[in-house]
Amino acid sequence: MAGATLSKPRQDSTPLQRLRAVDASTWAKLAFALLCVLALIGYFAFPTYPTYDSFYALLWGRDLLHLHLPDFRVYRGPTEHPLAIAYGVLASLFGQGGARLMVLGSIASFVALVAGVYRLARLCFGPVVGMFAALLMLSRFFDENLAAQGYLDISYVALIVWAVALEVERPRRGVPVFLILAAAGLLRPDAWVLSGVYWLWCCWPRGMSNRTRLQYLALAAIAPLIWVAADAIVTGNPLYSLHSTAGLAQELGRTQGFSSVVTSLWTYSVRIDKLPVVLGGLIGVPIAVWLAPRRVLVPLAVLVLLMFVFVAEGAAGASVIDRYLMGGATVLLIFCAVAIGGWAMLEPGSWLRRAWMVAAAALVLFGAVLAATTLSLSSLRTTLAYHEDFHKGLAVALANPAVKAELKRCPLVSLPDNKLIPDARWILDSTGQRNIVARSQARADADKGAPALENRIRAGSVAVYPLGSAVFFEAIVDVGDDPRDQIPLAHFKRIFTSRYYAVYGNC
Repeated sequence: MAGATLSKPRQDSTPLQRLRAVDASTWAKLAFALLCVLALIGYFAFPTYPTYDSFYALLWGRDLLHLHLPDFRVYRGPTEHPLAIAYGVLASLFGQGGARLMVLGSIASFVALVAGVYRLARLCFGPVVGMFAALLMLSRFFDENLAAQGYLDISYVALIVWAVALEVERPRRGVPVFLILAAAGLLRPDAWVLSGVYWLWCCWPRGMSNRTRLQYLALAAIAPLIWVAADAIVTGNPLYSLHSTAGLAQELGRTQGFSSVVTSLWTYSVRIDKLPVVLGGLIGVPIAVWLAPRRVLVPLAVLVLLMFVFVAEGAAGASVIDRYLMGGATVLLIFCAVAIGGWAMLEPGSWLRRAWMVAAAALVLFGAVLAATTLSLSSLRTTLAYHEDFHKGLAVALANPAVKAELKRCPLVSLPDNKLIPDARWILDSTGQRNIVARSQARADADKGAPALENRIRAGSVAVYPLGSAVFFEAIVDVGDDPRDQIPLAHFKRIFTSRYYAVYGNC
């Protein structure tokens, strides 16, 4: 006993201490895994179908799968997106299930977007700001609603965010960033500008060889070259997408003057991010410059560039739609996270840190109260349910034995306008355009002295008429639509009726 020494008994750490010992990367991986599980649950709980642009990407992908050139010259057709069409080829391999795979791709893109926002914010401003940025992204129901409907914009924004994150992680990274921007550029031409600016940024050092500069230039040109080549092969006009998009924007009244486009920056930012986040983002920009003057340069430059591209395109006559501002709104959201969680970048115990935490809590409370008074989750769920019901209802109507018998005698199907054409084409497995038409197009052609399509419809066809809420959600919504297109034509007899559709025929 003489040689024995006394020591303080070892105390086991408490559960709270063990949780605090877990590093931020582990928490991020666990959160990502949970997010993936929740996304899958949502995917199966809300079985929605692609929206208009995504459905056409799926149809054009199916055309390619069947070794047919897709037809981009469709009535009020969307802009073709080469990467979306490539994914449409893959989804088409699964038959009618391909429509749901388009939605799954968009939901997976939203999960990747949340992860990318976290990574970018963490690299620039630390894990606490990254956590708040991810939570803010998760609370953007505007984005989640688009993801649940298979919008392509979610994938585009996710690619942009990850390209920026990789660049922040390793400045002038080069090839990986160029390839991700090229993928984004095959979804939206906005990314072409980002690729060009990134090429200038990478070529800035004097020590770079001319060969490397040319290699990077070739990478930056991938997206526009593929897009132009696709237009040239399919339509014979390399600039078809540019011209058709501008023409359709003018026809549908989606163009605005310069001052209106600038005003839309605020309007659409509030619509996407909501007022508290926009205000927090504007406050967070100067704070980020103060706290991390070097690390803020890349995200701030991307924010300015995305806003500039939105204004420039709108002023040039392109469509001015809220979805086109999602990239800028997402980056602005990161600066709001700085306003909320930037206190973690200060020394612990300082009065400024404590005051900042109180102010951040007030901003979060303001956002929570505003969301509680304006957000209607039941309304969002109803919208998604309607979208599902409209598609399934149309499938049931077209599969009805009486309707199928009528279609055998008269394969021409007419719909009120363009909105349901891609759904009908997908359901009927139609690779052509001539047998699924819009009555609004027939009426417009007749007014111009070309009644051929209207005569075809009257001579023998099956006419689908949306009923009730389907009219306002899916049919009579575009400029130029005439309510008379919802009135059954003379000598047509009703052969099917459901909650959402009535089908007439005169074969």
